[in-house]
Order: sequence, then structure tokens, then C-alpha cells
Amino acid sequence: MSSHKVRIDAPRLLNAKNGTREMRPEEDGHAREADVKGEGEGEGDDDGVEDEDEDEDGDGEGDDGKRVSKRTLPTLHHHAQRSVTLANKASFSKSCIQTIQNQRFQSFTPPSPESLGKAVPARHYRRSIKWGRRLLYVTALTGTLYILDSQLYASSLTRSLRTFGLGIVVALDYKLNFRPEPFFGGDLASLHRRNAEKLFELLHQNGGLYLKIGQAIAMQSAVLPPEFQKMFARMFDDAPQNTWVDVENVIREEFGKSPEEVFGISFSNEPGKGVMEKKARASASVAQVHWARLADGREVAIKVQKREIEQQVGWDLWSFKVVMKVYTWYFNLPFYSLVPYITERLMLETDFVNEANNAEAMANLVAGEPRLRGRVYIPKVYREFSSKRIMTAEWIEGIRLWDKDTLTARWLGGSGKGSPGVNGDPLPPPRISTCENDGTGHLKPDRDEWKGRSGKGGLGLSLQQIMTTMIDLFSAQMFLWGLVHCDPHPGNIFIRRQVDGRPELVLIDHGLYVYMKPAFRRQYCQFWKAIMTFDNATINKITSAWGVKAPDLFASATLMRPYEGGDSSTRGRVTSELKGKTVAERHFEVQERMRQGIRDVLSEEENFPRELLFIGRNMRIVQGNNQFLGSPVNRIKMTGWWASRSLVDDMGLGWRERWGNAWRHLLFRFVLLSSDIVFWGSRIRQVLGWGGGMEDELERQMRYIAKDQFGVELQHAVFEG
Repeated sequence: MSSHKVRIDAPRLLNAKNGTREMRPEEDGHAREADVKGEGEGEGDDDGVEDEDEDEDGDGEGDDGKRVSKRTLPTLHHHAQRSVTLANKASFSKSCIQTIQNQRFQSFTPPSPESLGKAVPARHYRRSIKWGRRLLYVTALTGTLYILDSQLYASSLTRSLRTFGLGIVVALDYKLNFRPEPFFGGDLASLHRRNAEKLFELLHQNGGLYLKIGQAIAMQSAVLPPEFQKMFARMFDDAPQNTWVDVENVIREEFGKSPEEVFGISFSNEPGKGVMEKKARASASVAQVHWARLADGREVAIKVQKREIEQQVGWDLWSFKVVMKVYTWYFNLPFYSLVPYITERLMLETDFVNEANNAEAMANLVAGEPRLRGRVYIPKVYREFSSKRIMTAEWIEGIRLWDKDTLTARWLGGSGKGSPGVNGDPLPPPRISTCENDGTGHLKPDRDEWKGRSGKGGLGLSLQQIMTTMIDLFSAQMFLWGLVHCDPHPGNIFIRRQVDGRPELVLIDHGLYVYMKPAFRRQYCQFWKAIMTFDNATINKITSAWGVKAPDLFASATLMRPYEGGDSSTRGRVTSELKGKTVAERHFEVQERMRQGIRDVLSEEENFPRELLFIGRNMRIVQGNNQFLGSPVNRIKMTGWWASRSLVDDMGLGWRERWGNAWRHLLFRFVLLSSDIVFWGSRIRQVLGWGGGMEDELERQMRYIAKDQFGVELQHAVFEG
């Protein structure tokens, strides 16, 4: 009888040492049961036990001599299986513990370099992504700031950054190259030229109030290097116009209504309504002027501030202050002490309520002065159509001062007639309806019948009378009233012909004024009298009170001619210092002397009258106007006469002092006779063609002294204002 076979598989768990897989205990039990069942079914009968025919003798005994029954076999199999299971559990626990220990404490053995293959360069993904993100953030932030600045602040931040950047470049250029032999870029003329070009481009690119600042520099640039003078002579070109949309928005912002509602106008030829030109008749740095005719027939000039000015003015003036503060420290020049007063004047110039107040004040002063009444006219201001950014005034039909040919051409307007609107008379209505656009946007009628059929007629006026009226007006402002119009250039002066053939001067644009205190106004009168009579003691006393250490130079600057009554100490000192030096050294020393002169003049900053900055500007422009018209009058004599006479007419003085001034004024008139002799001598030479007018001769003398004695090259612009 063959033995009964029982198949029991060993556990198949994963061993950490040999890398073989061992089954879990529960898997091992199922495997054993499956093997036993499979063998029983395959080798025995249906009951799972082998046939007894293997025992040939049939006695039920095996080879070992023991009988094994069919019921005993399953029991033995069960006990054997249980023993193996217990043994396997113990072995499994030990194996797991050993595996954990091996995984935890067994040292790591790195692979050999040969097994790794060829080296591949690392890719720096993280650093590229990091810098890409930074660039993206910076771009997004810059774009956002630019959009906000351009849409909400009219590019004020961009303009300020542009100003600071150029300011640094110019400062470094002068710091490195302002010397007899510059490090870079050739000579001093090249240094001035390239920086003048940069500054000019900045002012034009920024526009707005920067143009106004540039014009202020241009008015003073005659004492600057010639390169600055040539460049800034272009600062007075017309500024670009704003669109009608911007104009309409400003009107709505100021009045809360449309232009049609505010002025009672119509752009569709509506009966009973006025009309207005959408295209400006003139455009300046701060505002532009539109013509309109109201429903009642009055023709008006509507001055509209450019929309961006309100947002830019604060930033622009702040940038100007910062640059001047840095330059004051960097170049050791006392410029900043003048900045607050200058910025205050510029800020007031953007306030049209202030301009309206100045215009009405000047109109009242002119009307109360018999010597000017009927000779000077100030346009009416219509307050009901005016605000801080809108000013509506009477429209003026006249000839600009620079049109000298039309001023003097023969009058063809008929006897007993004058220019349209003269003396404030209403303008005659147009002969045809002007409600229809002619295709150019112009609706204003042309009132030029006085030119005759040939169109060559003029006002037929005397240039001497025109210039006399001008000097009388501005002298009264300085010496009698203490209220000075500081922008009397030819574009702000109209001339009209009165019925009796005399000229009428119309003064517009009253935004830039200075108010002189009574004490300072009297000092200025005395100073003018002193320089006319060579009273050096009085000159030294007044200039010392103003903090000026070079009285003879200051007197020459005031007269705009060489002052011959001083001790010439400054002139002699400068001349001796320049002897024996090369051209480059002389040029450098002269400009260094100019810097020192500025320090001397402004050394006592608290005493220097800020009003002198703008009063001097007025004087230069008036002199330029006189020279442009051919020097028809003795400007210096007339100005001195008003200075002396104003001390007599000053109602703020006591009667004893006024009587003393009257006696001195009588003596002063005899002194002025010598000035008349010089003037008429120059007029005779001018008529005979032997020379120019008196202003031309004064210019020649000033340029000679400035260049040969002081090394300063004055250009013609200094005498044109």
C-alpha cells in the first residue's frame, strides 16, 4: 500500500536579504488548503482517499507494520497543518522585524559613475521662472502706473520723472565739463549748446506750464550764454490747440452745463441763438481763445484753460522746486530763495478769477488817471460767464503792435470814423449772417472796410504817439500805482484808431501782475531819480538796503544802458583779473565771475525785493517795443520823469514831503534837458542815415561794455525783451 501524499507549501514572503517574495500567513493558509484539495481529487476517489487495492494482501497494514485507517488520516493532516502555521507565524514576525531593521539602519551604497551613463547638463528651470515672474510683475506694475498717470493725472508723473532725469544729466555734464579745458565734448560753447538743446526739447515735450517756465527763462536768457539765447528765442511759438471735446469738458466741469446752455449759443443755426467758433483763434501755453457772439449781439473772447493744466500745475511746480533746490545745493548758487515767489506768480497766472480781478483793477486805475483816460483801454470782463478756468471778455478788433506797416499806412476808413469798437463802442453787426460755416470753421465777420478797396489801407497813426502812450501807461503802473503788468509783449497790445486820429492802446492778458508795497515803490522812484542825476550816495544806500553789492552794474541793468556815474570799481577789477589769460581761460573766468555776481546780488536773500525780477522784465520788453518801432521817443527821460512826478502825486506822503518833492521835481526837469539833447542828436543821425536810433546806440554801448569789459556777449534779444 502506497503512503498518502500531503503537499504543504512553504511560506512565500519577500525576504529583504535574498530578494525573494514570501506570502503573507493568510495567503499561505489558502495555498495549503488548495494544494491538499487538488491532490486528493486528482489521485483518490470522490471521498479524497486512495483505493485499498494498493494493499495486495488486504490486511490494511503498511510497510512500517502499522495500520492506518481512513478516519485517522484527516486528523493527522490537520495537526500537521496547524503546527506548520504556528511555525510560519513565528518566522513571519521575525522576518518583518529583520526587514524593518535592515531598511532603517542599513547604509546606502551609491551607484558607480560608470552605471550612470553620459552626464547631461542641468536645466535651470526655477531661476528662469523666478526672473520671468519678476519681469512680468515689473512690466504689469509699470504699465498700470503709466495708464493711471496718463488717464487720471494727465501724465504728470511721467513729466516729473523726465524732468528729474534730464536735470541729473545736465548737472553731471556741467560738473564734469565746466572748466577751461572740458573733459568731454569740446569747449564751453559745445557744453552750453547741447544742454540748451536738451532743456528746450524737455520744455516743448512736457508742454503746459513748462512752456510758461521756458518763456520766463527766454525773457532772462539774454544774460545767459549765446547758445541758450538762440535756442530759447523759439519759445514764443504758438502752442498746440486742444480739441473741442476738451474745451467742452472744461466748460461742463466749471458750470455744470453745456456750452450751448452757458452762452446761449447754437451750432445748428437755431434762430435767436448766438454762435461760437470751435477752432481757437489763439493758443498759448496755458489757455486758448475762442470767438463767440452771444444772443444779445455782444462779441466776446472766451478764454478756456487747457484741460490738463489743472492736474499738471501742482506736479510741475513741485518738480521745478525740487530741481532748483538740488541745483542751489549742487552749484552753490542762491537760486532757491526766489523760487517760492516765482511759483506763486505762475500759480496765480492759471487762476482766471485772479486775472479778472487784475483787469478790473487796472481799468479803474486808468479811468481815474486823467493823463491816460481816453488813451488806454482795458477790455470788459463778463463775470457771469467766467470762472477759475473760463474767462469771458470783450472781443477786441485791433492791430497788433508788431504790424508796424499797418499801423502807419494811410487811413482809408473815412473822415470822422475810427476803428471798430474804439472807446468800447459796440461792434457793428455783420452785413451777412455768420451762422453759416464757410468750411474753415470761421464764423467771425471780417471788419476791414477801413483798408479800402485795395486792401492796403492802415490806421494812419504816429509811432511816437503809440510809444508815448505805452511808456506813460507802464511808468504809471510802476511809479504811481504799484500794480505792474509783467507781460507787455507785442502780442498782448492792440492799437485802434480813435475818431480824432489819435491812437488807443488796448492791453490784454492780465494774468501776470506784481503788487509793489508803498515803501518799495517810493524806493524805486528814488533809485530812478538817483541814476538819472548820478546820485551815487542814494544809489549805494538803496542797493545796500536791497542786498546788492555791485551798485554800478545794477544801475546799468536798470537803465539798460551803461551807467556812467559810478566808480567803475567792479569793471576795473574784472578787467585786471582777465589780463594775460588765454581765450579759454578768459571765457571760463568770465562765466565764473557771473556766478559769483549772482551770489553777491542774492547774498542777502531776505532783503532782495522779489518784485524786481518781474519789474525788470517789464522794462526790457518796453525797451524792446520802443526799439522795434524805431526808437521814436526818449524812453529813459520819460521813465525818469514819471519816477520823479510820482513822488509829488503820492497821496500817502505828508504835504511837507510832497512840497519838497515838487521842488526837486522842478529841478529834475532841467537835468532831463541833457537827455533830450542826446536823444535829438541820435534822431538827426537816424534821419540822415548816419546811424540807428537812441535805443540802437544804447544797445551798442551795452554790448561793448559787456563783452570787452566784462566778457559777457549780450545778444540783440536782451533789448527786445
